[in-house]
This record gives sequence, C-alpha cells and structure tokens, in this order.
Amino acid sequence: MNTDLEKLRGLPAHLHREIKGQEHVLDRVCSVLTRGELGMAHPRRPKGSFLFVGPTGVGKTELTNVFTSYLGDGAAPIRFDMSEYQLQKSVDKLIGENKHDSGLLGRALGHAKQGTLLFDEIEKAHSLVLDLFLQILEDARITLATGETLDLRAFYVVFTSNIGSSEAMRMESAPFASIERTVLARVNQTLRPELVGRVTDKVVFARLNYATQRAICEAMIASEQARLRTLGHEIEVGSDAVEFLVRQGYHRTLGARPMRATVERFLQDAVAESVLLHGKACGCLTVTSATEGLVLTNSTRLPVLR
Repeated sequence: MNTDLEKLRGLPAHLHREIKGQEHVLDRVCSVLTRGELGMAHPRRPKGSFLFVGPTGVGKTELTNVFTSYLGDGAAPIRFDMSEYQLQKSVDKLIGENKHDSGLLGRALGHAKQGTLLFDEIEKAHSLVLDLFLQILEDARITLATGETLDLRAFYVVFTSNIGSSEAMRMESAPFASIERTVLARVNQTLRPELVGRVTDKVVFARLNYATQRAICEAMIASEQARLRTLGHEIEVGSDAVEFLVRQGYHRTLGARPMRATVERFLQDAVAESVLLHGKACGCLTVTSATEGLVLTNSTRLPVLR
C-alpha cells in the first residue's frame, strides 16, 4: 500500500479550512475517504461513494473538488451533468454507440487510473443511465460499446442532488435532524432503492446562513487578492468593502454561488479601472457612502452591482 499517511492525517483539517458551514458533513466524508485511501473498501467496489443532497450553492460540488484536489495532487473530478442525460439514447452518449465509439465516459477516463467521478443532479438521469450507476457501484466496472471494460476500483463516485431542497427551505427553523430525515425520505421516494442502498454514505448539506456566507466571502476575497497579486496588482479590501461585498453577494436560496461572481467582479473592476487610469493597480478598496459604491484610494470609482 502506497499511502501518504501524513497527508491523510491532514485531510480533516484541510476540509474544515476549505468548506464552510457544513461541519456535520466533513467528518463523515473523511471517514469514507480515509478507509478508501487505506485500502479498506470492498475489493470489487469503488474506493467510496457519496450521495450529496442539499440546496444549490451549499458546497456539494466544492467539497468534491477540494477532496479530489487534495488527494490527487491538484487533480479535478471527472464531471458529468445529468441534465444532459435525460433521454434513452443518453446511455450511448456515455458508453458509445458502436464498437468504434468509447463514449464520453470512456474518452474522459482515457488512461486515468484513479480519481473521482462526479455525476451532478442524478435525479435528472434517464433510468437506463441509472442502471449503469448500479453496475459501477456494485462491481466498479463499466463495459463500453467498444467492448473495453473499465476498472473503477481506484475511483471515488459522487452523486449530487437537489431532491428535498424545497422542503428543507420551508423547514429552515426546524432542527437540522428533522430536515435531514425529511430530505432523506424524499430521496428514498425519488431514487431507486437499489441505487441508494449501494452508496457508501448519503449526506444532507445545510442551507448557508448569513454568517457562513460572510466567512465564505472573506475566503473568496483572500483568494482573489492572491491571484491578482500574482499578476502584479496589490489590492487591499477595507472592512466596509467586505461588508458591502457580503450584502451584494448574499443570496438566501442560491447559497454562495453568487458570492464568487460578486467578489471577482468588484475586485477585477477595481484593477481594470486603475490600470486604465494610472497604469497600475495598487490601493485599498473602500465604500463611498455618497453612492454606496466601491472606490480605490486613488479615486477609481466602481458601479454598484445590482
């Protein structure tokens, strides 16, 4: 077994640093990942599988990206959007139409020996596509139209779903345990039980409250500042500007998804305007009370995001 134990010991702390507002999820995910990395998974199945359920923008895909990158030294998940696989012919699209076609799944895997397969919005997939998932979860194998059989025992498999999200939003004042039971009940009503039963762990993500989205905003600001710094632009963000960005990016139902666009737009606009006017970008981004907009210390004014 060739496992970096020190790196694996650091996995929980890494996930807790990167993923906000889902602490109840992370230990369970770490448990599956640790067993998978230590070779404890069933020898004829994937290293681990997850069904991540919850509203949009709460971190389901982000968590998959983070653990895949951490364990795979910067690798990204192989992602399929199930909204594109709603028809019967979707099976051919995935595994190929004839002996000369390996399908999108075969081409995406290529020579990959390990990694993560991410299937977003599984509830939208055609029933014949779900049959393929049964084979993947049970035998860690999939046979392409070319006749080639792919061995997926070294892969993690992640399904995401928004099933039960409307019920969860209506129950926002209820204890999370009650919300979790309701969502999982809807999952069991919607998806085939033989599929749900083969998944290693079913995890319900919580809605992101204002405080959590603020923490996410601060992390996104720091990340964007660092990226801009590599391009030679030094932007500081005042506390009033942070509050402004949080207010502009916060969304009750879409979670943190609009926050990234908000942060990137305002910081990048600041850099662009400053470079155009002064040939460089360096200063502190603050709020102008007169227009409720953002301005650099060199008086580069930015429009309010609506």
